[in-house]
Amino acid sequence: MHDLISKKQIPVSAFHHGLAGRIFDDVKKTGAKAVTKNNAIECVLLSPEEYLSLLEEVEDARLLLLAKERLGNSNPRDAIAAEDVYRELGISSNPVPESDDSEPE
Repeated sequence: MHDLISKKQIPVSAFHHGLAGRIFDDVKKTGAKAVTKNNAIECVLLSPEEYLSLLEEVEDARLLLLAKERLGNSNPRDAIAAEDVYRELGISSNPVPESDDSEPE
């Protein structure tokens, strides 16, 4: 992973030389860049699409972990049949009749 980052490093001084626009365009075209200061990575630049994609992946991973935890803690004997839930809530399991697409009065 360090090799990948080292190939995409930009010194922070590049921003002082008016190259921000080019750097931002390059990030959008080729992906993330690590910004370095004194040869150490200070931050990482991502396109908005990359950032949102990473956020979605993190959220998906959290939801998967939560689902696995819940499945691991569940006991099949504690399950409630769908028909019982429908009956208790007064929900019909019959299909909804087809509409004639008329406007309600």
